[in-house]
Amino acid sequence: MTKLSFLDLVPILEGGTIGTALANARDIAAHCEALGFERYWVAEHHGMPGVGAAATSVVLAHIGAATRTMRIGAGGIMLPNHAPLQIAEQFGTLDALYPGRVDLGLGRAPGSDGRVAYALRRTLNSSPDNFVQDVLELQGYFGGSDRAGFTAVPGAGADVGLWILGSSTFGAQVAAALGLPFGFASHFAPQMMDQALAIYRAQFRPSAVLARPHAMVGFNVFAADSDDEARLLATSMQQAFVALRTGAVGGGFRPPVPGYYESLPAPVQQMLDETMTCAAIGTREVVAERLGAIIARTQADEVIVTGQIYDHIARKRSIAIAVEAMALVGAETVSG
Repeated sequence: MTKLSFLDLVPILEGGTIGTALANARDIAAHCEALGFERYWVAEHHGMPGVGAAATSVVLAHIGAATRTMRIGAGGIMLPNHAPLQIAEQFGTLDALYPGRVDLGLGRAPGSDGRVAYALRRTLNSSPDNFVQDVLELQGYFGGSDRAGFTAVPGAGADVGLWILGSSTFGAQVAAALGLPFGFASHFAPQMMDQALAIYRAQFRPSAVLARPHAMVGFNVFAADSDDEARLLATSMQQAFVALRTGAVGGGFRPPVPGYYESLPAPVQQMLDETMTCAAIGTREVVAERLGAIIARTQADEVIVTGQIYDHIARKRSIAIAVEAMALVGAETVSG
């Protein structure tokens, strides 16, 4: 059966604080573990007032203390922002704290703009070879290599689950060549999902860590006990997408606005429709139908659901409904 995982952007509410956002993230992670999720990931973003997971490894240390068995990890770390040694040390530390349940998803995008990249003091080279070499260097540190004249401590021997993430065919090719699991960012960039998954599976080379392809797809869920409520909840995320595309990213994660989608110009509506192709907005039955469709289409081994919702209680309810919907999908698969 397809596994269900959760991706959190640790939303900082408009008028709220990072402290509240982190407390909410801890509560969401514990909620996900109680509901049986496979893993809980947070994503690295910088310079975005509504996203609170920039210090990703620190956030994961906070999350690890609130969970006991569920895997936790980065979905992902944007490797061009970091020296591989630093990431080996950070995630080696996390593995020492929470042994055997730490994931490290690696992305090539900077998760920022040029100003933030400069502030991070990394020279961003767009060459694909740089990303691949950084991944190999990181693997070497985890494997205990001393080719650099030293061993990464912590890091060497850490049991960290490496993933390659992407929103294009490039990540699929890297994951296939290295024999690593692959996560596609279809929750915000679905256009190349089918092509990337096909390339990943066709080109996959078995490795010491993975004998056959393992693919995960991102999927937005805004669920409630009525379709109208779910549509209202989704407007906070719609506002965030519109702000990001128009460069108006000031302020925190905004409260829902009745009639927001209908008030937008047709080109903006079209942008949202394209961005949120991989999404379910509605009741348990609607979510089950849409989840079943994406699983049938992609044959994904895992679906990592996300859905930033302004009201914390409504967000927890949406996550619980997603689990109920997934159970319906499983029951239909067995009966079929």
